Order: sequence, then C-alpha cells, then structure tokens
Amino acid sequence: MDEEIINRNKNINRGFRKLEVWKLSTELYKQIKIKVRTLPNVPLKIRSQVEDSAFSISSNIAEGYGRRSLKEYINFLNIALSSLAENYSQVFNLFNAGDIDKQWFDEFDKQHYEIENKLIQMNKSLLEKLKSNEWKDDYVLRDPNETYYDV
Repeated sequence: MDEEIINRNKNINRGFRKLEVWKLSTELYKQIKIKVRTLPNVPLKIRSQVEDSAFSISSNIAEGYGRRSLKEYINFLNIALSSLAENYSQVFNLFNAGDIDKQWFDEFDKQHYEIENKLIQMNKSLLEKLKSNEWKDDYVLRDPNETYYDV
C-alpha cells in the first residue's frame, strides 16, 4: 500500500484511510483479485462476484465514514460485514470444490478473520458512542487546536 498517497490531501471526509480495517480490506481485495483471475475453470460470473463482494468491504467502510451520521456509519459497517460474510462463503465454495488450494485458503481465512473481528469491535465501539452521544456529526470545530485535517 502506498502510504504517501494515503497520507496526502487529508480532510475530514478522508479519515477512513487511517483505519487499519480499511487498509486490511483493500489488501484482502488485492489478494482475492490476483487469485481469482488465475482460475480459468471458474466461470467469469463467479470470479466477478467474488471480486465484487471483496471490493464492497472497503467501499462500505469508506462510504459509512463519509456519511457523518453515526447511525448510517454503523449501518454501512454492517453492510461491510455482510459483504465479508458473502465473500467468505464464495471463497469457501471455491476451496471446497477444489478450485483453490488449502495453503492459499488458510492465508485468506486468517486475513478475513482479522478484518471480521476488527469490524465487529469497531461496531461495538460505535454503538457505545451512539448510546453516550459522543459522536461529532457536523463540520463544526469544537477545539481551537483542531483542524479539518485532524481526523
């Protein structure tokens, strides 16, 4: 991952780029894309579905972050978790059918599990913020030392 690109042009809407779970999910997509494109015996439609569900994970994390509403953010993280579950099922089916080798699947499963647990923990944390009203849902600077670039 190109950290220079991730760290440039910061603003309040691009803060998701600092989230480890977003970074990990972009790496998972990359690994899945590389693998499924080497599976010529798997129909293109299935390969596309596997790539799409993996692509959806980081996309929903980012979209939820950009919504500025805590309830919407939680909802999009739940969608990311759903995409993660869909992707696991698809990749497991390919493994179970003999299209993917065990070594690759085991590495995928490890990465997947890490992302899944981070998203679950993130949702738990955000639900606590929802209960305690700790969420900034506007663009008002509350601290004179804060800038829109501190996210």
